[in-house]
Amino acid sequence: MGAAAGGDVRRFCLLATLAWCSGAAAWSQSGTLETAAQAARQSWYVHDVSGLLAGSSGIILQIPGADPSSPLGRPQAAELLRRYLGGARERSVTVVSVREVEPGIGFVELDRRYVVSGTADQRRESLFLGFRRVEGRWVLAELRSVGG
Repeated sequence: MGAAAGGDVRRFCLLATLAWCSGAAAWSQSGTLETAAQAARQSWYVHDVSGLLAGSSGIILQIPGADPSSPLGRPQAAELLRRYLGGARERSVTVVSVREVEPGIGFVELDRRYVVSGTADQRRESLFLGFRRVEGRWVLAELRSVGG
């Protein structure tokens, strides 16, 4: 196999992997709220901001460095989350509770344990995620951080 063919195979594998990952994020939020909670947990754990915000149009974000007064567009929320997550290494992210409070509105609590890069001290944070059911999919509408 020539160098060009090898490059084509690598490109195909990369594109296939990217398509599978983005499809998995979209599929995982189309089921139950529990499925959406597990998808959010996994996205947070691997710092996949795009997967976490998939399908969201406006997000209320309450994390250090963000003004929670009004919903943010997905690009702005994604940038703030990337900055927030950038200096941390996850140790664990666990789903604590999942509940649908009324049809189409659900809340998820995650317990996050992480270390800040360059330190050894483990920190703990509770994450509260508000979901809305939009066109048959659970999408993130609100994210609040407590502790950490």
